[in-house]
Amino acid sequence: MRRLIIEEPYSRPAKWSPMLAWFALVVTVLSALMIRFGRIDYQAGFVALGLGLAIAVIAVGLSLVAFVRIWQEGRRGLGSAIKGLVLAALVLGYPAFLGLRAVTLPAINDISTDTEDPPAFSRSRAALDARQGRVPPEVPPQERELQREAYVQIAPLTLDIPPEDAFPLVRKAAEDLGWQIIEAVPPGGRTGIGRLEAVDRTLLLKLPDDITIRIRPRADGTRIDIRSASRIGHHDLGTNAARIRAFLEEASNLALAVK
Repeated sequence: MRRLIIEEPYSRPAKWSPMLAWFALVVTVLSALMIRFGRIDYQAGFVALGLGLAIAVIAVGLSLVAFVRIWQEGRRGLGSAIKGLVLAALVLGYPAFLGLRAVTLPAINDISTDTEDPPAFSRSRAALDARQGRVPPEVPPQERELQREAYVQIAPLTLDIPPEDAFPLVRKAAEDLGWQIIEAVPPGGRTGIGRLEAVDRTLLLKLPDDITIRIRPRADGTRIDIRSASRIGHHDLGTNAARIRAFLEEASNLALAVK
């Protein structure tokens, strides 16, 4: 006598979850690479990137539905549901971290060590060409107040050396950090103020951010102020503050090394 073996039905959400998760992974990676290497304009690139993340969220939802059905109805497909959840988590992990930073940090994109009199960006031909004609706008007082509350450690750097000696250290610190220097004016003239203009790019997508540094003489040495502004987006997710901290630390270490 033949025995009829009836297999439990396979969960359809479990079947679709890994397929959508793989598709989301491909879309997000390709979008990020195209943005990074300038193969697509930023607006279209971020739309494609958002689409990939949305598909990953759907894959997570399908995995959760599959878990419920497998538990309640005894359907097959647990391994497939887990695979889809893991793949989707890989896609959503870093964006989720950025989302947390967006919630915990103020929505500002221009940080300066001098909130009362921030260094002004140069309007020279070289600087404008490097910034594609853009001059970062003046920041409203309420946003500067948000900066003071969120980044209390962002402050000017004072050195007990003359501006003529501080200027090479500033330039060396910018070079060590991998910034693209677009203009460097040594201290001198009637005011004795020097400046340095540079462009830096974010780590993952290589989005351009603009930097200006002011070297100003003091009675006891030199005061260095730096301003970093994101060219894209209204929330920098802490990138500009981290960049300024890195510069201040590098410049301080260089100043200590020459003593």
